[in-house]
Amino acid sequence: MEERLLGATSINEDSENEYSLRPQRLSEYIGQTNVKEKLAIFVEAAKNRKEALDHVLFYGPPGLGKTTLANIIAKEMGGSLKITSGPAIERAGDLAAILTGLSEFDVLFIDEIHRLNRSVEEILYPAMEDYALDIIIGKGASAKSIRLDLPKFTLIGATTRVGLLTSPLRDRFGVMCPMEFYNDSELKEILIRSASILKIEIDEKAAFEIARRSRGTPRIANRLLKRVRDYSEVRGNGRIELDSSQNALELLEVDKEGFDRIDNKILEAIVDNFKGGPVGLETLAYFIGEELDTLDDVYEPYLLQKGFIIRTPRGRVATEKAYKHLKRNIDKSSPYFQVSMLKDKD
Repeated sequence: MEERLLGATSINEDSENEYSLRPQRLSEYIGQTNVKEKLAIFVEAAKNRKEALDHVLFYGPPGLGKTTLANIIAKEMGGSLKITSGPAIERAGDLAAILTGLSEFDVLFIDEIHRLNRSVEEILYPAMEDYALDIIIGKGASAKSIRLDLPKFTLIGATTRVGLLTSPLRDRFGVMCPMEFYNDSELKEILIRSASILKIEIDEKAAFEIARRSRGTPRIANRLLKRVRDYSEVRGNGRIELDSSQNALELLEVDKEGFDRIDNKILEAIVDNFKGGPVGLETLAYFIGEELDTLDDVYEPYLLQKGFIIRTPRGRVATEKAYKHLKRNIDKSSPYFQVSMLKDKD
């Protein structure tokens, strides 16, 4: 899949300034109030007892700050952060090498933890519960099991699909943290902070305009900030103002709802070609020329979260908001109103 401007997954250009833009302490972190408050208490309690923080699971859409929070936890606990991902750990020996290289109070961050190989996952169970690593030496009748003690560390798992985690692994996390989309005010604060670090001049109205089109995701907000900066330097006076931000976002085909060309194509297909729905996801993917998994994981969640489409047993249905966004008329015979009436009866 080509790199997408409004995609929440990290792309090549994000790595340029991403680390410098990340807050280093919980006090600097903007948004995720409930998660931040819980972590502040748990971290402080662990430090007072001089123990490692219990294992943490972050789950939710990409780009919301899971890696940033893992880095903050490592700094707050006085340890180092080791980063890897589920697909990168192919064999049990790979994980064993990582675990034995940890020091006291280090944080091991595993992104996409739901994609861990089952044999690798089983190595984690004693490591998480007993801080121990069971190694089999030899084969057949001469095989011996040796248990190695591990330092007190914290495992932080991150996943966009918590439902795919096995129960034994999920149950071993003591702290569960759902990550939610940011509101426009929080994103505006993040943008002003990022602009200050990057030495970009921006006014509050322009920051809010970028924030409201950033799909509730800091990674997208920072990406748009850099693109709008480029536009302002070439076509403006170098300062990001409301007019220049609006013109730049229009050029980038990012509308006021934070939708791009594909988002609008999905809505147009449901409303115009399938009369508002219901339409199956597979049919919709084929019609707009996108992969089924891409539609399911990348495009649909935000449209659902914003209330422009709803899921029904028979397929996806466009809501009244979708008709208004596309400037189409809607009548009470539409599938949306039929679904709404059924829900009201229930």
